[in-house]
Amino acid sequence: MAERDGIFAGDDPVAIAARWLEEATASEPEDPNAIALATVDPDGLPNVRMVLLKEIEIGQGAFVFYTNFEGKKGRELAANPQAAFVMHWKSLRRQVRVRGPVERVSDEQADVYYASRSLQSRLGAWASAQSRPLESRGALMAEVAKVTASKGVSPRRPPFWGGFRIRPVEIELWADGAFRLHDRFRFTRDTPQTGNWAVARLNP
Repeated sequence: MAERDGIFAGDDPVAIAARWLEEATASEPEDPNAIALATVDPDGLPNVRMVLLKEIEIGQGAFVFYTNFEGKKGRELAANPQAAFVMHWKSLRRQVRVRGPVERVSDEQADVYYASRSLQSRLGAWASAQSRPLESRGALMAEVAKVTASKGVSPRRPPFWGGFRIRPVEIELWADGAFRLHDRFRFTRDTPQTGNWAVARLNP
């Protein structure tokens, strides 16, 4: 293939990632927006878990997901607001890797997304003390019932729940190649949202 034509065409890797996600939405059997998100604990030991990417903000050059601020990932991001993730699609045989600093989205943006969720998910956000020990499944369901009775059918967003925005300083776009001779392009810039992306082809 010629350098960066076809699926790699374009100078904005965030826009390319958004285009790939749109393609994956039509071909991936489940959760095309699933990402493996990595954070680090106070000792520098990494933690990684699957979360759902909820928005790619091309204009802001950013990726947005939502979580409980008091859970492990929320506490780790508060202490060290940097993260990385990988998004992989078997159907397309492509992946996107992202690294960069993290910030919270505005309360207004979080409110809009929270209101778009199903009622059960909104109540679940109130009921779950994410990442903390749980006595039993029954105890969790009892808390859901308690929250349902107290919050009703239009619960407000919990103050401990909201969104994070990753503003990447590095994005790698990867596509599977024959005989494991993959195509890899790494885009980098010194600071989020400033300057043009520098791009380099990497060995497989």
